[in-house]
Amino acid sequence: RIARAALHHWEEPCISGTNGSGTIFFSGCNLSCVFCQNHEISSGCFGKEISTERLREIYDELIYEGVHNINLVTPTHYADRILKTLDTPLSVPVVYNSGGYDSVETLKKFDGKIQIYLPDMKYMNSECAKKYSKAADYPEVAKNAIKEMFRQVGEARFDDEGIMQQGVIIRHLMLPGELENTLDVIDWVADEFDNKVVFSLMSQFTPTEHCCYPNLQNPVSTDEYTKAVDYM
Repeated sequence: RIARAALHHWEEPCISGTNGSGTIFFSGCNLSCVFCQNHEISSGCFGKEISTERLREIYDELIYEGVHNINLVTPTHYADRILKTLDTPLSVPVVYNSGGYDSVETLKKFDGKIQIYLPDMKYMNSECAKKYSKAADYPEVAKNAIKEMFRQVGEARFDDEGIMQQGVIIRHLMLPGELENTLDVIDWVADEFDNKVVFSLMSQFTPTEHCCYPNLQNPVSTDEYTKAVDYM
């Protein structure tokens, strides 16, 4: 079930470039984040059921439009179906865009089929993970997953136009009032990967009706973001 398939110009610049990323949003998610901006898609089952064959056709249609890559968003729960669509390599890189809550066993199935991994690293604090995403084991699961992603694709590599061809981009969305969690994430990425991955620090947290905690009723403050950038 997919919610949307289209050119996307608002990913990281090295993914969207000038032509856009061929983004496919899969319905559903293996996390339950209270701050999710795509609630209808992640937990509301919004979308259209398609065949495996049709999914491969969509890749080809997007590539024909000139996209820099095929970007699979929240693909984990459809892993076995998606694998069938990648039996024949594509002419552009494939991006595996996930929340980071992936098993190493699942990821190993994609070895050699994915060129770019784009995971979140949401939490280093298991209490935060339990509170906001109902997944207390998130830190350990995500750390192991991202290390496996890096093992597969290695150091970030770009073409002459600055478009990523291979590697890992680790995203972190800052949460209001949780600066220490952000600093811990930065520490782990720096210690584990040095400058061999791209790190995307995001401040665009937007409160929604599902954000039931007082600290999530406001955006990230300028002071919090400045401290995180300075630390990074």
